[in-house]
Amino acid sequence: MKILLALIASLSITSAADKAPVVALTIYNQNFGVVRETRQLAITDGSVRFQDVAKQIDPTSVHFLSLTDPDAKVLEQNYEYDLVSADKLLEKYIDRDITVKTAGGAIYTGKLQSFDPAQIVLNQGGEKGLAMIQRPQNVVDIQFGSLPDGLITRPSLVWKVATDKPGDQTVEIAYQTQGISWTADYNLVLNGDETQADLGGWVTINNQSGATYKEARLKLVAGDVHRVQPPQEMSKSRVMAVAAPAMEAEDGFAEKSFFEYHLYTLGRPATVADSQTKQIELLSANSIPLKKIYLYDGQPQMRFYGGLQMSEDFGSEAANKKVKVFFEIKNSKDNQLGMALPKGKIRISKRDPADNSLEFVGEDEIDHTPKNETIRITTGDAFDIVGERKRTDFKYNQNRHVATETFEIKVRNHKDAPVEVIVKETLYRWNQWEITESSDKFVKQDSNTIHFPVTIDKDGEKVLTYTVKYTW
Repeated sequence: MKILLALIASLSITSAADKAPVVALTIYNQNFGVVRETRQLAITDGSVRFQDVAKQIDPTSVHFLSLTDPDAKVLEQNYEYDLVSADKLLEKYIDRDITVKTAGGAIYTGKLQSFDPAQIVLNQGGEKGLAMIQRPQNVVDIQFGSLPDGLITRPSLVWKVATDKPGDQTVEIAYQTQGISWTADYNLVLNGDETQADLGGWVTINNQSGATYKEARLKLVAGDVHRVQPPQEMSKSRVMAVAAPAMEAEDGFAEKSFFEYHLYTLGRPATVADSQTKQIELLSANSIPLKKIYLYDGQPQMRFYGGLQMSEDFGSEAANKKVKVFFEIKNSKDNQLGMALPKGKIRISKRDPADNSLEFVGEDEIDHTPKNETIRITTGDAFDIVGERKRTDFKYNQNRHVATETFEIKVRNHKDAPVEVIVKETLYRWNQWEITESSDKFVKQDSNTIHFPVTIDKDGEKVLTYTVKYTW
């Protein structure tokens, strides 16, 4: 309810003379949205029907405010959603007269006795008696006398309203509905030497809420919005947070901080139809500088588990030979970015110079990224760069509380140009360690990780060795 009260304030108040509904739609990427409408409604005998609400509405979330009579109160609310269908009409017409026409031209009139997907049973009375009419291909028309009570053509809210000003009133309505969500998707196109790229971002809205929102004022919210769920679904949904205003666009999305979340407001009305997947451009940037990184981790499955590990077999698993490929992009204004980027899938492509065709080379999912942070994208494994890792020595002296371990790592480059590779090593036996010997310089990344940046000539091989000493 607090979300509704905060958001309804953003809806402009229309004059009583303006009878066209005004719709504002705020979508969260947690499969729900908030709908806010300003309409002209006739309140007679203290009763009013509000039609065309979403089928997946949460009736407990409805907020009603009359701009004509601010003291008006809703005393009672009914949500009516028993919509007309052929079977529901037949169900309501049991023991009532209907007329059935078949594909062969036969016409049967009588009281409906029963029905199922296979047949309809009519009591025609007198000598004709019961008629069993086969369904569904055989029945081409069923005629009913009128629409039975309790069936409606559109989902509706029906209110009993206490007001001192019966008649036409301008009202604001807000409610939550399930079944509508949005995601972000990005396309990255690399240039020839893979030092720059064009980046396009799209918002994809999926509306399965059971309502169409015509010419809506559209907003998207990304943030850690806490919602109360049934016990078996209790969770804190993850979206995005933090950062200051960063982007404005007349017809596109303007992004800004809102509470602890981020708000993306479209600068033009948009119709979001029921059962529709809609895409709207989020961003576009050309010739963004990027950095390509090769990373070799010979034992990616190993990590420091918090306890002393001095078994000789620990870490003896077969070494990984694959070299990972990453790209890094700074989310800054200098790179035509600098807005808070929502979490989403990013697809990477590159043009084949032979025919200028765009070829897919990998995809990844980026996390929510505030401005001025770095986006790291994994594209896959390098084909022409291979790693090899083996332990060449292990010594353990329990009495002296010391152990030493030596490794040899080889990285081979079969490309036609030199490459720079980061060799990652995890010191997984204990948290007190020192590198006593090393063939190459290394950089300490954290308490149990070191990186060796190495350059490998074309068609060359780099061999590095190091010895680590653990004490406890």
